[in-house]
Amino acid sequence: QVQLVESGGGLVQPGGSLRLSCAVSGIRFDLYAMTWYRQAPGKQRDLVASITRSGITNYADSVKGRFTISRDNGKNTVYLQMNGLKPEDTAVYYCHVLSSRYQGDWGQGTQVTVSS
Repeated sequence: QVQLVESGGGLVQPGGSLRLSCAVSGIRFDLYAMTWYRQAPGKQRDLVASITRSGITNYADSVKGRFTISRDNGKNTVYLQMNGLKPEDTAVYYCHVLSSRYQGDWGQGTQVTVSS
């Protein structure tokens, strides 16, 4: 029922920055908390950051101080600003609705590769 379209990934050098976007449709976006996950090849999908409907944020220890999650309810979009990127940040990044109702709904993800 919910559509999630991630974009903004790419190849970046260590220490560089990227801004990911996730366009959300099919739901009242402003009523839901949103999250970003990432998954590297052969590894499990891990929670990176979350943001409540009112803008309260939380981060995994591995990205705290480097990544910033934000949302624009007028555009039905959630963002992930990534600074000081490290090779271990290389993964496919996915946004997700924080609700049991939509726990099975995932987008295509966007690839982030950090390499020199």
